[in-house]
Amino acid sequence: MNSLTNAGLFLISSVFDLYMLIVLLRFLLQWARADFYNPISQAVVRLSNPPLRPLRRIIPGFKGLDMASLALVFALAAVKLILLISISPLAAPPVLTIAILTLGEFFSLLINTFFWSMIIQIILSWVFTFGSKNPSLAQIAQLTEQLTAPIVAPVRKILPPMGGLDLSPIPVILLLQFLEISLSGITLSLTDLARQF
Repeated sequence: MNSLTNAGLFLISSVFDLYMLIVLLRFLLQWARADFYNPISQAVVRLSNPPLRPLRRIIPGFKGLDMASLALVFALAAVKLILLISISPLAAPPVLTIAILTLGEFFSLLINTFFWSMIIQIILSWVFTFGSKNPSLAQIAQLTEQLTAPIVAPVRKILPPMGGLDLSPIPVILLLQFLEISLSGITLSLTDLARQF
């Protein structure tokens, strides 16, 4: 591949990854009952609204969750892969392989969103211990805490804070890393299997 092709692959991947993250955050923040009026939440809503408004006419919500957001993330992942394949010199894989890779892309994004939210939350908690009162950082910290609360809460019941030290994020982070590594192996195995059909 020449440098122009590599640049195109990087640009497509970066743009799609960023917008997929925004749309997925729209779903996750709603699922976690995060503060809708947080400026970051408002930015996510504004950026994701244009494609979601018409899509909601076709895909209704389910139990208060915006299922159109999930559908859009899947669609964006599929389009991204198709575009990357179309400008790549490699042979186009079967449709089943693309479907498997799309699922892998979605779950990898989901896992990494939680993982980096946890990391950001931990870093900001250290920053605040040194007396930082930056309002923008406080908004980010609030949102990451609300976003990760549903997955940390079960662990916190088993491993409650001890002496003001909360260790519950550690097993959650390790589990997320384990899931990401396992997902890579599962996706590879399934794509190999799909090529046999």
